[in-house]
Amino acid sequence: VATIGVGRNLEDVGLSYDESMLLLDNDIKRVLKECWQAFPWFVELSEARQSVVASMVFNLGLEGFKKFKRMIAAIEKEDWTEAACQMIDSAWAAQVKGRAVELAVLMKGDGEHVG
Repeated sequence: VATIGVGRNLEDVGLSYDESMLLLDNDIKRVLKECWQAFPWFVELSEARQSVVASMVFNLGLEGFKKFKRMIAAIEKEDWTEAACQMIDSAWAAQVKGRAVELAVLMKGDGEHVG
């Protein structure tokens, strides 16, 4: 039986909406802290680009995100078009499909098509 916390039976009891939102809030705080600690440039990004990076770290984990070396290098150079292209040209994009396109558009920042 799948459990969470101190023995909460997820199959029989589950989580309420409020409990799920509390977990999400804690996850967001953890991911933002990881981003701030791992990437000195993170605090200089626009809110939209911070959201893109945080979303990817949330989805991939910090170590998974760090594998996007060319994307990270593009971010460090403030080459938003290249960063967006690196996002689209990845196995991750093939998995998350439309979400990758949405995030790449935010990363690029001008609302134009990427890819």
